[in-house]
Amino acid sequence: MSLLIVGTVAFDEVETPYGKSGKILGGAATYIGLAASQYTKEINLVSVVGGDFPQEHKDLLKKYSINTDGLKVIPEGKTFFWAGKYHKNMNNRDTLVTDLNVLADFDPILPEGYKTSKYLMLGNLTPAIQRRVIEQMTERPKLICMDTMNFWMNIALDDLLGVLKMIDVLTINDEEAQQLSGENNVVLAAEKILTMGPKFLIVKKGEHGALLFADGKMFHAAAMPLNAVVDPTGAGDTFAGGFMGYIAKTQDISFENMKKALIHASAMASFTVEKFGTDRLTEINEADVKTRIKDFYNLVSFEI
Repeated sequence: MSLLIVGTVAFDEVETPYGKSGKILGGAATYIGLAASQYTKEINLVSVVGGDFPQEHKDLLKKYSINTDGLKVIPEGKTFFWAGKYHKNMNNRDTLVTDLNVLADFDPILPEGYKTSKYLMLGNLTPAIQRRVIEQMTERPKLICMDTMNFWMNIALDDLLGVLKMIDVLTINDEEAQQLSGENNVVLAAEKILTMGPKFLIVKKGEHGALLFADGKMFHAAAMPLNAVVDPTGAGDTFAGGFMGYIAKTQDISFENMKKALIHASAMASFTVEKFGTDRLTEINEADVKTRIKDFYNLVSFEI
C-alpha cells in the first residue's frame, strides 16, 4: 500500500574517524525512502531541492520506486546542505554547516494522487509544516508516523503538541523523550507522552537499540553489534523507513506486528552505518535483509 514521505532531500558532507565523505546525497526523506523501498514499491515523496540537484540523484530515487512528482525543484535556488564532524566515539558530533537554502521557504503542496496515501511518514520538519501535510490528505491515512527533535520543543512546543494529537506514532530519541515529558525515567516519559495523542511511541537509543511503547505494553529491539560504524548519519531516518516500509507491506498496525517492524527498522539502520551516506542502502537486496533479520533473531533468541 502507498507510503507518503515528507521530509528533506539534501546534500551532506560528513567527517568521521574513518574518513571524509565529500559532498553526498542526504536528507531524511532520502534515507526513509531508500529503506522503505526494500518493502514496498508504492512510495510517494514530497520535498524541495534547488537547481544544483543533479539528475543522477533523481534517477537514483526513481530506480528505487520512489515517485518524485512531489519533489519541487527551484531552479534559481540551492539545495539544503548540512556538514558535520563525528567524534571518536561516534555518539557525539559537531555541526559545521547548516544552509537551509530552499528549505527555508518550504511549503509542501501534495500532488492530487498523493492525498489518498494509506501510510504517512512525516520527517523532522517544523510542526506547522507537518500539520499542513496532514490537513491536505483527503482520506485519513491508516497510520501516521512523525519524527521530531528537541529544537522544535524549544521554539515551537505549542505547535508540536497540537500535531501530536493528529498522529499515531511518534519517533524520538531518549533525550527528546525526557525533554518532552519532563521525566528522567524513559518508562515514565513514555507513559506521559502517550497521553499527548500518539497511540504508539518509539524511543531510539542509538547503539542500545529502540523501545516501543503502547497502552501499558513495551518491547525492546536490540541494535546489531558491528565491527565498524563508519557513518551514523541517517541511521534514525533509515530506521523510520524500515519501520514504515514493513508496516506498509504487511498492512497490519497491531502492536505485535509493530514489534516485527521494529526489528526490520533496526536491521535497516544497521546497514546504513556501514558506509558513508546512502552507499550501503543502494547495495543491499532482499536476501541481505533476510540474512540480517536472521542475525537479529540469533542475537536475542534463547530458551527458558
